[in-house]
Amino acid sequence: MSLPNQGLLLSLSSPSGAGKSTLARALLKVDPRFVPSVSMTTRGRRRSEGHGIDYHFVDRAQFGREVAAGGLIEWAEVYGNLYGTPKAPVEAALRSGRDVLFDIDWQGAGQIADAYQLNSVRVFILPPSADALRSRLVRRAEDSDDVIARRLAAAAEDVSHAADYDYLLVNEDLEACLSSLRQIVAYERARRLGLEVTPPRLDSDAGDLLLALQDDLGVRAPAP
Repeated sequence: MSLPNQGLLLSLSSPSGAGKSTLARALLKVDPRFVPSVSMTTRGRRRSEGHGIDYHFVDRAQFGREVAAGGLIEWAEVYGNLYGTPKAPVEAALRSGRDVLFDIDWQGAGQIADAYQLNSVRVFILPPSADALRSRLVRRAEDSDDVIARRLAAAAEDVSHAADYDYLLVNEDLEACLSSLRQIVAYERARRLGLEVTPPRLDSDAGDLLLALQDDLGVRAPAP
């Protein structure tokens, strides 16, 4: 399923604490063509979050009705809560000539790529190391120790799917990572216009870092 506009559906994913949400906000500030996808969730609202801005906060019954009506592009259960992407605003944005930015997990990014193959671009954000990931998670003051522990445990699964993405970026420095992300966006937009463009020159060490993270987290597949 692809819309005539051929706009971008850009999915950013990472282990929790690797900086995808900060990077997403930074991209929205410098690229007015993007609009954020606001997910629906059954998770409780944090003090710093606004309904309809960060998420559409609903109960499980309402979420179930949206699923039954086919109103979600994708949905998944993460850490015991349901998350999904409303279809109507995404397709409306594409038809109006906008691109849509998703701050999303690997399950959702995969479902979006399956549903909108020609529009989808997936970028996985890597922390500079497993130690840096742990340090960033511990510094998130709003989360309890239990939540931090569960996210550290889930990081292994997140990283195990990183090789499925179109691009890997290392978020050691936010400005450098944002610059690389904007190169990707410029390339993908030009390519969809039929222009002959050179692929972006990204961090050549990202692949090696991914393998090191997979080893550290115990999720690297053995060599055949």
